[in-house]
Amino acid sequence: MSVGAGMAPDAQPPLRKIIHIDMDAFYASVEQRDDPELRGKPVAVGGGSMRGVVAAASYEARVFGIRSAMPSVTARRLCPDLIFVRPRFEIYRDISGQIRDIFADYTPLIEPLSLDEAYLDVTDHLWPGQTATQVAREIRARIREATALTASAGVSYNKFLAKLASDQNKPDGLCVITPDRGPDFVLALPVGKFHGIGPATAGKMRAMGIETGADLRAQDLDFLTRRFGKSGRYYWNISRGIDHRQVRSDRIRKSVGAENTYFTDLMDLAQAHDALAPLAGKVWRHVSRHGLRGRTVTLKVKFSDFQQITRARTLPRAVGSEAEMLSIARELAGAVLPDPRGARLLGITLSGFDRDEDSDPVQLDLFG
Repeated sequence: MSVGAGMAPDAQPPLRKIIHIDMDAFYASVEQRDDPELRGKPVAVGGGSMRGVVAAASYEARVFGIRSAMPSVTARRLCPDLIFVRPRFEIYRDISGQIRDIFADYTPLIEPLSLDEAYLDVTDHLWPGQTATQVAREIRARIREATALTASAGVSYNKFLAKLASDQNKPDGLCVITPDRGPDFVLALPVGKFHGIGPATAGKMRAMGIETGADLRAQDLDFLTRRFGKSGRYYWNISRGIDHRQVRSDRIRKSVGAENTYFTDLMDLAQAHDALAPLAGKVWRHVSRHGLRGRTVTLKVKFSDFQQITRARTLPRAVGSEAEMLSIARELAGAVLPDPRGARLLGITLSGFDRDEDSDPVQLDLFG
């Protein structure tokens, strides 16, 4: 018997007090903070050459439609006055460390998603009479005092709604979604705004007539699982404000990857072999620092015509060293390169750490 639109496949998990903190235009805001000449101007962090991509955009730049991962040439066409600034990741990491030290004063349950955002579960760490909303306000004030930067916060009873809330009043905003508001809060929102529904899935849903949370809720579980596989249950739940995921401070990532876009297309295999070495080093330093070992090495190649391919190899055991990972990546490259189109981007990913489905990939920052 199928589960209809009015029947829950999963019980509502115990309500938690979750805060999602998201720094406002983090990289660009750091650059504007450190260089007064950039304040109030459209700024993009990333490579400003014909080969580069935008890593982050200030709010002044976003007005023109500029967003992260956009090719620099497109961004400059949208905003001829756009100012490109080279990224300073060591600075961003230092500031991120300051912010996480502030988080740790309120709860040990901290789940970083990137340098500029994290979930905090404060359910069991509130003083008598203290609320999660008060904690969120205090954290935002302390971040501003310590870093001269602003953060937005979302407060709710699960991760999905907390993250959704943090995006509602940006920049420098706070939004609280209480349990009585949660189930209906999502109804009018476009499905593309939902965490866990990317552009491709949102497009697929729109083609089915699923434009909003209300449209998504109208679908029964059988339909969603037929069309979206195991993700169908997640979509069914979030359309009702239900999210079973816990805030996990010990979260192990599904994959760790690094990639680079090159100023000049790589036309021969020797160039590709040289270019893969720093990528392998970046990935291996990260997995070593976190005690991770993976079995699958994946090579990503984007050609000059923007066609993208991946090739992977899985070992029966964990990859034993950086040199072994690099060797596998180079062998994979040898099967697809050289190519007359030239490679404009290369990437290496290590995965197969565990079978934890409640985890996200890490994409390390590496710009050419």
